[in-house]
Amino acid sequence: MLKNKKTDNSISRDTTQIKKRQKTEMADQNGSNSTVKLIGTWSSPYAFRARISLHLKSVEYEYIEEADVLKSKSDLLLKYNPIHKKVPVLIHGDDSICESLNIVQYVDEAWPSKPSILPSNPKERASARFWAHFVDGKCFESIDAVAGAKDDAGRMAAAGNLMESLAALEEAFQKRSKGGEFFGGENIGYVDIACGAIVGPLSVIEAFSGVKFLNPDTTPGLIQWAEKFRAHEAVKPYMPTVAEFVEFAKQKFSVQ
Repeated sequence: MLKNKKTDNSISRDTTQIKKRQKTEMADQNGSNSTVKLIGTWSSPYAFRARISLHLKSVEYEYIEEADVLKSKSDLLLKYNPIHKKVPVLIHGDDSICESLNIVQYVDEAWPSKPSILPSNPKERASARFWAHFVDGKCFESIDAVAGAKDDAGRMAAAGNLMESLAALEEAFQKRSKGGEFFGGENIGYVDIACGAIVGPLSVIEAFSGVKFLNPDTTPGLIQWAEKFRAHEAVKPYMPTVAEFVEFAKQKFSVQ
């Protein structure tokens, strides 16, 4: 018998060590062993997206609140987002990821465990990205236009554009939800997280204008969706109340 022949126990130990090394290497590759931090503000609908995605993926992270985002930027924010100087910023190890939709996609890919945020089907993924960009383009532009209108004529025109955008979103919800509670069907997905960012701003302009942009006649699906979305366990801890949104808007725009 050869003296250097390994016993069954030693082979088993070697195999276990190899598996442990492989597991550690995989964890390092997907970033699960790296520290995670998120720079945001409680009032930011964009930072809100990042927090929901991290919650859905059960990622442990340190949340860093920008203390006075209306008046100044912290050194940490300027260091990790020197281009746009805006929240949210996800810091993963030594790297920073900026822009809210980009962060949501990154979180979905860096932590590939269930639940998936983006659909696995390429066509459905492309469609989800389209509607997310629709929200950040058409919807937010219309909301900003209503809030910033200088006269009644401008406000009415902007309100009309916003209603058209919401009507398109309502149609998309009816098609994508397939009878479920969310754009993703039975579970919150990428489009839900994207659309969730307009819930707060919409409530603010409704409070100031007295106009219900989400109403049972034109957007029945979106009304039900918004209620379910607000109540979801991955959303509720981070969603400010309407009163909090309104008070922040008063400070931001110096409105009494």
